[in-house]
Amino acid sequence: MDMAVIELSRLQFALTALYHFLFVPLTLGLSFMLVIMESIYVITKRPIWRVITRFWGKLFGINFVLGVATGLTMEFEFGMNWAYYAHYVGDIFGAPLAIEGLMAFFLEATMVGVMFFGWDKLGRVQHLLVTFLVALGTNLSALWILIANGWMQNPVGATFNPDTMRMEVSNFGDVLFNPVAQAKFVHTVSAGYVCAATFVMGVSAYYLLRGKWTNVARRSMMVASAFGLAASLSVVVLGDESGYTLTDNQKMKLAAIEAMWKTEEAPAAITVFGLPDIQARTTHFAVEVPYVMGLIGTRSLTGKIDGIEDLVLRADSRIRSGVIAYDAVQKLKVNRNDVAARAVFEEHKRDIGYALLLKRYVSDPRQATNEQIMKAAADTIPNVPVLFFLFRIMAGIGFLFIAYFAAAFWCASACGFRRNWFLRLATFMLPLPWIAIEFGWMVAEIGRQPWSVDGVLPTFLGASSLTVPQVWATIIGFTALYGSLAVIEVRLMLASIRKGPVEHAPDEVAHEGPFAPLPAE
Repeated sequence: MDMAVIELSRLQFALTALYHFLFVPLTLGLSFMLVIMESIYVITKRPIWRVITRFWGKLFGINFVLGVATGLTMEFEFGMNWAYYAHYVGDIFGAPLAIEGLMAFFLEATMVGVMFFGWDKLGRVQHLLVTFLVALGTNLSALWILIANGWMQNPVGATFNPDTMRMEVSNFGDVLFNPVAQAKFVHTVSAGYVCAATFVMGVSAYYLLRGKWTNVARRSMMVASAFGLAASLSVVVLGDESGYTLTDNQKMKLAAIEAMWKTEEAPAAITVFGLPDIQARTTHFAVEVPYVMGLIGTRSLTGKIDGIEDLVLRADSRIRSGVIAYDAVQKLKVNRNDVAARAVFEEHKRDIGYALLLKRYVSDPRQATNEQIMKAAADTIPNVPVLFFLFRIMAGIGFLFIAYFAAAFWCASACGFRRNWFLRLATFMLPLPWIAIEFGWMVAEIGRQPWSVDGVLPTFLGASSLTVPQVWATIIGFTALYGSLAVIEVRLMLASIRKGPVEHAPDEVAHEGPFAPLPAE
């Protein structure tokens, strides 16, 4: 294997995934905000809410197109860059992706056209139903994608078949109701809602600071402040649930996020700040809060959270068990009717993925030395400092949004968004949800390493047989294409924001309304 090809393939997929995820959260959140805004229009029959819905719908459409374009490329990458991964686990991983296309994407793509061009052809209630179906399709897409990703984090409902030498579905219900997938879905979707609410707040604040479209801006901010407050609270609560699922399913990721080198007495403290030292296996200048990590991770005062060193020893034991399973598989390849070999395989099959970690050091895991087994066990430790700091930045921004939207909710009733300091704060907050979301995605994916599917398939075995120049060519090509698309998308969004909702506004809205421009402070 060529590790340069593997690392470049990882870089390419990371770049395309992070780029795609710039558009997904805003699409998720804006879709349901459009439902809320149009519901107000249907109930009140006031034209201004139609104007508001169509304006934010236009921005949703621009963002939606870029999200689709970048998402399709990612699916092709499984075949181009990760061919063995697609072969080995495609029976499980491919099913949610196919269902996403058939159930969610077709619904979303069909209804979005009706939503944009059906304003004058459908009744108010009919058009609201179409908008709701767009939002439903958008969020169902996220559900199926995160079911697939959740299986990579916690591969339930599947077993290795020594006859086909592939992973196969054993219980699709377990795949569908995977606790990791469900926790990731609600947490990710809530983060998208926060993103959209922050976006609407920031753009509306821009209008109010300039005394433009104040009728549209204030009403938009009122919806966004309530929606954002509920969503920001949900993000923190559901993020706590995600942490709880790690205790049972991804112990090493949890230990790495906390830089918990040794198993502590229950209940474990949470480290608010520190400097993790990989070489010394310690965290310098640690600032800890007693009991909190134990409560988050185990929901009790008696449950323990395993430390990194103990988990490495456990990985060592599982590698040795996996070698036994690997040997049994080799015997079954020669004679499928070898009853003794099949019995040995059934006893140790849950650890066969750990034996594959040894292929980084030796072609036949059965020939591995104790030193190589120890190296493979140590490889199960992800990048602790990166996870430690990314998680704390993400969590810090999450708590900041609770305070921000609480202030927005108060400002909606107390001052009608007439305080310039708050409006400037709203524009400053605009990039923060994307930073938190991208960091959260990096925590999830870096924390899974060295696995492409946790405990099943090491990342370095999943790559296609490519050359370094081939991977560099696609990285450069995708970067150039996506860079151009990013420039186009940003220019379209900014042009639409500068223009405002004028093409949809009746005269009484176009010439503002009862709200005067903001007084100077």
